[in-house]
Amino acid sequence: MHWIWVLIVGGIIGLIAGAITRRGGSMGWIANIIAGLLGSVLGEGILGSWGPQLAGMALVPSIIGSVVLVLVVSLILGTVKDKA
Repeated sequence: MHWIWVLIVGGIIGLIAGAITRRGGSMGWIANIIAGLLGSVLGEGILGSWGPQLAGMALVPSIIGSVVLVLVVSLILGTVKDKA
């Protein structure tokens, strides 16, 4: 049951990151989950695990990490699309 909560919270974190960066319209729910989970690892690795936690993820560092991840990936994919 824990993994289901991890996927749900990861998806919500990815959805919030997409809304903050205004690049969430093109992201599907699988991309939201991946962005949320990878952003959580990135954010907690850099900023630590402070603040409120849900499903074992610190929410504030996870959201910040997801925002950075979405911006970097969209920047990289944007430049790739421009060259193609």
